[in-house]
Amino acid sequence: MSWFGKLKISTKFNLILSLLIFSLFLAASFLTFDSQESLITKSAADNARIIARQIIETHLYMSYVVRGEPDNNNNLVPQTVATQIAKRTTEGSSYYVRQVSLRYRNPDNRPDRYETRILREFVGKPGHEVYEVVNSLRGKSFRYMLPMVAEKSCLECHGDYEKAPDYIRSRFPQGHFSYNYREREVIGAVSVIIPIDALYRRMWVNLAFDLCIQVVILFLILSVMAVFVRKTIINPIGFVSATIKDVTRTGDLKKRLPKTTDDEMGELVGAFNKLMEEMGRKPMQSRESDERYRKFIEMARSAVVTFMEDGKIVISNQRAEKLFGLSRQALLGDDIFKFFEDDEALRASLADFYLNKGRDAGLREVTRHTIRDFRGQEVKVDVAISVAWTDNIPMFTAILRRVGGE
Repeated sequence: MSWFGKLKISTKFNLILSLLIFSLFLAASFLTFDSQESLITKSAADNARIIARQIIETHLYMSYVVRGEPDNNNNLVPQTVATQIAKRTTEGSSYYVRQVSLRYRNPDNRPDRYETRILREFVGKPGHEVYEVVNSLRGKSFRYMLPMVAEKSCLECHGDYEKAPDYIRSRFPQGHFSYNYREREVIGAVSVIIPIDALYRRMWVNLAFDLCIQVVILFLILSVMAVFVRKTIINPIGFVSATIKDVTRTGDLKKRLPKTTDDEMGELVGAFNKLMEEMGRKPMQSRESDERYRKFIEMARSAVVTFMEDGKIVISNQRAEKLFGLSRQALLGDDIFKFFEDDEALRASLADFYLNKGRDAGLREVTRHTIRDFRGQEVKVDVAISVAWTDNIPMFTAILRRVGGE
């Protein structure tokens, strides 16, 4: 039997309940953490997406409406306008926004390793945003990149060198990589970096608060369940067990349990009460049967002795007392075989006849033997022996009649 099987039901219940609380706590912790982390990621992605789309749409709008104005005012260059709007939009926040490209012109827009990897992935996949939480020396950061695609209006400045405006040709000579863009080509991306260490710290605080509330609620629910289970199942079972132990110890078969429900516990209590009633009737019936048997053998005109397989006498009548020369109290528990001269042969014949043939042995034929009573006098007797089985234990009854009279 395992160690768990040796525990009491109340201990098993407490152990299972503790494991259940711990498992639910872990599940609640994981689900709450996952929910909070998903909320942070979604919120950061939504904000970064709005900023990135605003920059791209500003860039496209300026490329559509601006014609020769940048010749006189450099601040009206679409790239410059989009960059300034990004700075103003994120001013005062922890957001860091810039436009990056593998074909950068401004060293300040040189992509870092992460941006370089994503820009290479964008090739052939225009329109697919990428975002994730990354770890760096500065802590956790949310990285977001949205590809910038060359539209038809972009090709007016960055298509053929000959068709480019004067202010573009004056800045970038023929053969520069700022020319020869193709429509729908990924020319760069808007990169948004959001430090989220503070958000994660706040998340852990919120998580701890939420978990405390969940644990309290969970504990209250399980406590109510525990009280209910103890009251309706564990305590009644314990009461039945204690009552059975008390009956075993005292032999009091009058014990009864109150039946308060009609469920399985009620059926168990009812079965126990019926068992006690049945067990109470059997001893009474047994005592009545024994009494009738004793009265019957007392009426017999021959000596009657009931004994066990080992010869131990358990019942005798007055005729047996007279035959063996001992009182009934002295005969009870004594060995009947010691009174027979051929005791070993009698033992062997009984074993062969009854124990080998079992319950079908019936009545053994009458045999003659010589017995020696308590005073040492020898007496010839005719002996008839029958067997009865009680719980697979043989009980022998011998009827002994003196040869030639009483």
